[in-house]
Amino acid sequence: TAWSHALAQQLLQRYGLVTRETVAQENLPGGFGAIYEVLKALEAQGRVRRGYFIAGLGGAQFAQPAAVDLLRSLRDTESEKPELVSLAATDPANPWGSILRWPEPDDPGTSLSRSVGATVILRNGNLVAYLRRNNPAIQVFLPSDEPDRSAAARDLTGFLYQMAQELLQNPETRHHGGLLIDTVSGQPAYQHYLARFLEEAGFH
Repeated sequence: TAWSHALAQQLLQRYGLVTRETVAQENLPGGFGAIYEVLKALEAQGRVRRGYFIAGLGGAQFAQPAAVDLLRSLRDTESEKPELVSLAATDPANPWGSILRWPEPDDPGTSLSRSVGATVILRNGNLVAYLRRNNPAIQVFLPSDEPDRSAAARDLTGFLYQMAQELLQNPETRHHGGLLIDTVSGQPAYQHYLARFLEEAGFH
């Protein structure tokens, strides 16, 4: 019991919100069942909250009160400037492919994985692009409805252009000549919906 309690506290401190999926990626002996009773006891004591906080994850979700408040504030706040971040696909901070399932790519012959050298680009936490190492093919995941689709496309291509500029300015990567995008989600780049946004951002 002491071990389960310490483990549950550690996971709550690490994630703020613990679900079956977060425990599964930790490869804990006994899995979610090893800490479930402790989490229930903590809920009965009022030290954690139980609810369905994140759609798409398991129903048994336990969170620290501060984490619930933070989630609510993020849901209710519309930022004027979206946050874009580039992460290694294998980075523990990337929830896609571990806690969250990869979205279905438009290109049926493509599969996404948390492989070494692959990069994900997140926009306000949502996956918008997946790039493989030294591969000119990029997979994009844009909202289906306007104006969100155009806004996400514009943000993504601007971010990709910044990445290209950084590659050109870095002495170690300058010889690559920037960033080559040959295909977008299985289509030639110039035929894809993203093409005009890439040109507007500065790509040729």
